Amino acid sequence: MPDGPLDPLRPVLDGCRPAAVAVSGGVDSMTLAHVAHAVLGDDVAMFHAASPAVPADAASRIQEHADRFGWRLRIVDAGEFTDERYLTNPSNRCFFCKSDLYGTLAAHTDAQLLSGTNTDDLGDWRPGLRAADDHAVRHPFVEAGMSKQDVRDAAATLGLHDLAELPSAPCLSSRVETGIRILPSSLRAIDAVESMLRETLRPATVRCRMREAGLVVELDRDTLARLDPAHRAELVARIRDDLGLSVSAFTAYERGSAFLRGARG
Repeated sequence: MPDGPLDPLRPVLDGCRPAAVAVSGGVDSMTLAHVAHAVLGDDVAMFHAASPAVPADAASRIQEHADRFGWRLRIVDAGEFTDERYLTNPSNRCFFCKSDLYGTLAAHTDAQLLSGTNTDDLGDWRPGLRAADDHAVRHPFVEAGMSKQDVRDAAATLGLHDLAELPSAPCLSSRVETGIRILPSSLRAIDAVESMLRETLRPATVRCRMREAGLVVELDRDTLARLDPAHRAELVARIRDDLGLSVSAFTAYERGSAFLRGARG
């Protein structure tokens, strides 16, 4: 494994044997899985919680990397979609989601649970971190002092450029306004809209938000500026005709425009 940005991570991971990495499909957990696999070998397993809240391309990415690199991968059901505390979508929804996740993983393994949390995440309001504390989850990137950019640099060092360039993609439930019930059908609709727009517009960032007033599409400012009224109308019609969904507005994405207080979504 190459040296450089990964050096601080090695001793941290060595102290986590045996380990279980919670993998969501994003750059952080995927990079941690790759480094842990290289450092710990048979002393690490990856766990992915299959869920309607996980974008389809993220789930596919996990399986593809596991097959290609020989990870020990276990797919579990964390049970959040049977948890009314989660489904009612309170402001601390993430606490219940992560509590269900880590509780499920702890029931499947006695290994040390690891998450892909990095130092940048510590500045956000993240109820999920409290759930991690409750289950003694360790955060190797935090212990190694690694930021989001450090994680991307580590992925690039490993030659994992597909991961290094992945845009941030919080779970699909983060697109649903607080207080609106979380439904698998809603999350599938959100994923379908975002997938269509990624394929059509190639935006740097896209979020489909489910608000009380309807679906709102957020795009990075450069992409939004290219979208003249005629093109917007064409996209609205296509989303309506192909997906049966009505988009009420296109707006600029702002970091922190998710519905949870202090979140970067």
